[in-house]
Amino acid sequence: MTPLALIMIIIAYLLGSISSAVLICRLKGLPDPRTSGSHNPGATNVFRLGGKGAAGLVLVSDILKGMLPVWGGYFLNINPLLLGIIAISACLGHMYPLFFHFKGGKGVATALGALAPIGLDLTGMLFSSWIVIILLTGYSSLASMITALLAPLFTWLVKPQYTLPVAMLSCLIVLKHHENIRRFFSGKEKKIWQKKRD
Repeated sequence: MTPLALIMIIIAYLLGSISSAVLICRLKGLPDPRTSGSHNPGATNVFRLGGKGAAGLVLVSDILKGMLPVWGGYFLNINPLLLGIIAISACLGHMYPLFFHFKGGKGVATALGALAPIGLDLTGMLFSSWIVIILLTGYSSLASMITALLAPLFTWLVKPQYTLPVAMLSCLIVLKHHENIRRFFSGKEKKIWQKKRD
């Protein structure tokens, strides 16, 4: 691993550690998403707590956290495997943020941003899959997990050299959804439009 790649991995983690959900909720006077609603600092929970505007800001911010370091690594000619590690590092920062007591979100939007530099075709397939599953089921968590599982296949169809790091990232996202899986099978998982109360 080159020093440049190591620097980009560290930058990706630190950038990912900026919890946009917490910061935007503070700016808008909304409850802390880590202790309200589903207790997940992500766009879906912010949507329940504060509506479309706040959730949209969180979504864009989280996407950029993954996109910027991977794009930077791409333009620095870092190889595909290390680009994958940069992407994973950004998602780990989002999931376990250094600046917010290591209590973060699920990493879905950050992962989408990290995969965007691979190509607009891949981004379109991932986003379309997520939207279709949301419309069919109403479950954001289920849409995220199924889309994560489809991501390696879509990547193999578009740019096979990125399949391994994308598969690693997909596994990380599915593992982070373990609580959602448990709630889903116990019938307690909420649909995206259902409000959660403390």
